Amino acid sequence: MKLLHKIFGGIHLSWLKVIILAVIMGIYTGLINQVPFLFDTSFRDIAISFEVWIFLGTFIIMNAKSNLDSALKCFVFFLISQPLVYLVEVPFSGWEIMHYYKNWILWTILTFPMGFIGYYLKKGKWWGLFILTPILILLAFHYASFLGETIFSFPKHLLSGIFCAVTMIIYVLAIFSGKKTRIAGLVISSSLIAVLTLITLVNPVVYDTVILTCDAESEVYFDDSYTVYLSDESFGTLDVDVHKGETEKDDFYLLHALLKKAGKTDVIIKSPNGEKIVYEIDIRRNTFDLVKKQ
Repeated sequence: MKLLHKIFGGIHLSWLKVIILAVIMGIYTGLINQVPFLFDTSFRDIAISFEVWIFLGTFIIMNAKSNLDSALKCFVFFLISQPLVYLVEVPFSGWEIMHYYKNWILWTILTFPMGFIGYYLKKGKWWGLFILTPILILLAFHYASFLGETIFSFPKHLLSGIFCAVTMIIYVLAIFSGKKTRIAGLVISSSLIAVLTLITLVNPVVYDTVILTCDAESEVYFDDSYTVYLSDESFGTLDVDVHKGETEKDDFYLLHALLKKAGKTDVIIKSPNGEKIVYEIDIRRNTFDLVKKQ
């Protein structure tokens, strides 16, 4: 507990330290986001989602000396770190990558009022829960998203989900000292985690996609009289849909899939007379590879 209070309130955070931290995090995020084998894992989530940046923002706020100091340091930290992420990526992805920075400009501007208001958390009063709760809710939804991703393609994004859940508890314990306030905060955090865990388990992530089309130029024929299925049905379900064109000649068929988890299985396309065409599908969270078997 002493370590938590040291991290969140016991560090002399000079302007030089804030700037160095911003540069380090910007460079690190830009570089880690370019490592191919870390694609779609927790290690690259820092370049996409908020949980680590919330931690750093809270760290700055809790070690600030005043409302204005908190607001300015938060703003400058994000003003330096966020564009630096994209600048580091330019040699790998070209200047077009800077186009994505516009998505962060508004958030960077908002760090000033958030830092100013967030400073009141240092008071440790019960009403500080009204400031912290929106952050806990945001983290809870991040947690649920990562949990869904982990269930679909275990163990990907597991560390990010754990990080969100753990920090939801840590912030309450580190910021508040009053017993009743801590209990209330822990009830809020644990309830959010429990409810969103249940919702995610009841409504698991599904990859809804089209894996084949059948038109005049297709190498394989199928229509709605064909039977289509996965050899291992735990991966999901298949069905044939008709895509309606302006005329009947423009109509074509789609092999539609609802995929439930990552991995490899076979796609079976069976004609009314019993002939089969088999593809191997390698399923990932938002993409797949399909190879026809001989």
